[in-house]
Amino acid sequence: MNPFVLSCCSVVDLSTKVLEERNIEMAPFHFNMNGTEYLDDMGKTLSSEEFYQAMVDGAEVSTSQVNMEEYIHYFEKFLAEGKDVLHITLSSGLSGSYNSARIAAEDLREKYPERKLYLVDSLAASAGGGLLMDTLADRRDAGDDIDTLYRWAEDNKLRLHHWFTASDLTWFVKGGRITKAAGWFGTVLKICPVLNVDNQGRLIPRFKIRGKQKSLKELVLQMVEHAEGGKSYAGKCFISNSACKEDARYVADEVEKNFPQLNGSVQIYNIGPTIGCHTGPGTVALFFWGDPRTE
Repeated sequence: MNPFVLSCCSVVDLSTKVLEERNIEMAPFHFNMNGTEYLDDMGKTLSSEEFYQAMVDGAEVSTSQVNMEEYIHYFEKFLAEGKDVLHITLSSGLSGSYNSARIAAEDLREKYPERKLYLVDSLAASAGGGLLMDTLADRRDAGDDIDTLYRWAEDNKLRLHHWFTASDLTWFVKGGRITKAAGWFGTVLKICPVLNVDNQGRLIPRFKIRGKQKSLKELVLQMVEHAEGGKSYAGKCFISNSACKEDARYVADEVEKNFPQLNGSVQIYNIGPTIGCHTGPGTVALFFWGDPRTE
């Protein structure tokens, strides 16, 4: 069996330590803050705390995806070493990165016809993509080859659930996801939207919950409804958060209380700059395996 590389984009929102331990390679996105460009390198250059405090202080932020030329350079270093590559991209419903990777792969397959270069549009984001990568690493370590992993990822990616809630609507207004009027009324009435990622990989508002605590509980209720096996769910569960660790810990405790057969404790990660530029601080996201996602 040829050696192969399991790879993802930095938007899986794990940590460099976890990626190193799981032997997963990473292609970094970029973000811009007050005119200075940074790599989204999972907090090595700019910590999560520094990033979100800068947003609160009024910093202007934006993001840019990995472009075709960067993907060519990134993939080629592995192919030139005689390694095959399985790369999982950020959802095409949220970014054009999959298309950039696809064009790069077409170019490289002509140059390295003896190598395998597989791409999977994850239809996932943040630690949802992280949970997918963790599962693929488990299967690789158990002996799955690159072809088997590729097929499994394509066959199962829509079973990966993403449920989000946000207690601060400021950045949803700035990003155009809700109107200024809706944002104003939502703030006055303490409305916290609950959103999920649909079967096309798009972030979709589902419920308007009054009060942060109720919205956090709603995440857990959605897991009860959709998790594989219901409260007998025996898989892993990841949470990501943007500068609201206490809220994330509350959700994790509720999950562990409701799902006694969970595979290990809930793992909590930071939402990185690429996603965080759009959510701002105050967002909690819950990820688990369950029934197939629909519209």
